[in-house]
Amino acid sequence: MTSRKVALKSVPPVLDAETRVHDDHHASLRLWLRLFSCTGQIESRIRQRLQFSFNTTLPRFDLMAQLERAPEGLKMSELSQRLMVTGGNVTGITDGLENEGLVVREVDTSDRRINRVKLTSEGARQFRRMAAEHEQWIADLFSALSSRQKRHLIALLGELKAHVTGSKGE
Repeated sequence: MTSRKVALKSVPPVLDAETRVHDDHHASLRLWLRLFSCTGQIESRIRQRLQFSFNTTLPRFDLMAQLERAPEGLKMSELSQRLMVTGGNVTGITDGLENEGLVVREVDTSDRRINRVKLTSEGARQFRRMAAEHEQWIADLFSALSSRQKRHLIALLGELKAHVTGSKGE
């Protein structure tokens, strides 16, 4: 029993945004840090799995996801807004995907000065494969919660989102 206590003490604690929180902290701060910690942990797992399974990154996956939702393609500025990153970041990611034949830049039919980025058929095929596994990873990560708990959490976070954004609903 003593050796087990020693072994448990020697394991370093997980350091995350929530580590410094104590019972005397305001519940809102504790909740914020819990949400932040969960998001970070989930994102880290997804990043690792995308790298291991598909040799890709989360930003590349996210860019392809935006293009999959817009078959007519998106302007670089639209991608930048949707991904909430700089134009330079979008350009770098797009260049890499284009070099691999997963996306293509096409001149916009209404304004020849603008390029639209679209998934190629190979890019769409690869994204569908990644998205299916990604969805299963997310399901696995949330499997500790029952369907009822998930619906309740979605509703609560919807209320919080509406309050924060000042909107009436989702």
